[in-house]
Amino acid sequence: MEAVKVGLLGLGTVGGGTVNVLTRNAAEIARRAGRGIRITQAAAREYNAEAISGLEQIEVTDDAFAVVNNPEIEIVIELIGGYSPARELVLQAIENGKHVVTANKALIAMHGNEIFAAAQAKGVTVAFEAAVAGGIPIIKAIREGLAANRIEWLAGIINGTGNFILSEMRDKGRDFEDVLAEAQALGYAEADPTFDVEGIDAAHKLTILSSIAFGIPLQFDKTYTEGITRIERQDVAFAGELGYRIKHLGIARKTDKGIEMRVHPTLIPERRLIANVDGVMNAVLVKGDAVGPTLYYGAGAGAEPTASAVVADVVDVVRALTTDPENRVPHLAFQPNKLSDLPILGMADVETSYYLRMQVADKLGVMAEITRILADCGISIEAIKQKEPAEGDPQVSLIMLTHEVLERRMNEAIARIEALPSVTGPVMRIRMETLEG
Repeated sequence: MEAVKVGLLGLGTVGGGTVNVLTRNAAEIARRAGRGIRITQAAAREYNAEAISGLEQIEVTDDAFAVVNNPEIEIVIELIGGYSPARELVLQAIENGKHVVTANKALIAMHGNEIFAAAQAKGVTVAFEAAVAGGIPIIKAIREGLAANRIEWLAGIINGTGNFILSEMRDKGRDFEDVLAEAQALGYAEADPTFDVEGIDAAHKLTILSSIAFGIPLQFDKTYTEGITRIERQDVAFAGELGYRIKHLGIARKTDKGIEMRVHPTLIPERRLIANVDGVMNAVLVKGDAVGPTLYYGAGAGAEPTASAVVADVVDVVRALTTDPENRVPHLAFQPNKLSDLPILGMADVETSYYLRMQVADKLGVMAEITRILADCGISIEAIKQKEPAEGDPQVSLIMLTHEVLERRMNEAIARIEALPSVTGPVMRIRMETLEG
């Protein structure tokens, strides 16, 4: 049987890795797919030809639309990233009746509803395993492997750059800015690291995971997003003394009131497996009602780990080329006409525990004032730790762990505490999760 012809948009890190994996494992992939798979045309303006094997068998052009309009191409792999022209190229490929494989989390999170509707109308597939957690097959795991379950919640370390920074701050006692500079030098973080350290990249991925977990439309604009730039070395140390580690988590939970979708620094017990995922690695913990907690761990980025997910999607598409479109696995796990309109909760309506750190005057009565405010707001204290001040320092660090409470109550309490004359500067607040099965 003739090989399936594939068009590739982008020959950067992941694009080059995809060509290398397809070339190196061609025979094995053909055995799995039932047909050969061959990239015949690629679009790229800049690429390192020496790092890509088999490139001489590919027609390379700088016109991406020439690839999506090529009548011989059956599958288009989009690896250029960003919103535009990726959106226009993907929609044009769909209009031309081509299946699409993409690693573009921003595109899916922002425009996935439109893209999937267009694909449904044309009877083609848009596969996006590589858009979340690199080489970890988390999309397939939730969408297919856990299809028997009601997903109760999920929590993931889904940005390797942020995890590397927090790991280095903990292991070596370094400051955020120092580790960020190293992450940029190592290529883990971009020159502009905003998407990574402010949680936007993780929010894109969490939006996708929430949709396939709970059967809701993609709603990136409703995902609460908070970065790690305010985390200080002392917070990482204090958390360790209390038996916790700080991780930048994406958390989605189904409650009686609606769906929580939130990305923020989180204290989690150090005994949890996910708390021990360090460096640039990713991990996603998913709790199903039947299966219980399941953990998925692996490389969240990189040329060949991401290419692994891209090529796996291509194999899936090839296997289903002759399948009735109505009988394929739905893009967002649930049948398109069965997506629900469950409300997405704002952070004020989320209930969680908290780590609080504040600088207070080292004098009698201060602790009583603060605990009274917390009690007035219905906040119960689990633990209090007071650090000894440096000699001659009139200020002392006060650390508190609270029981679960609505965030709106915590907001009120923090505002009142910061207004006290005995409290210097803002209160540092980090949410806490036990992630119990």
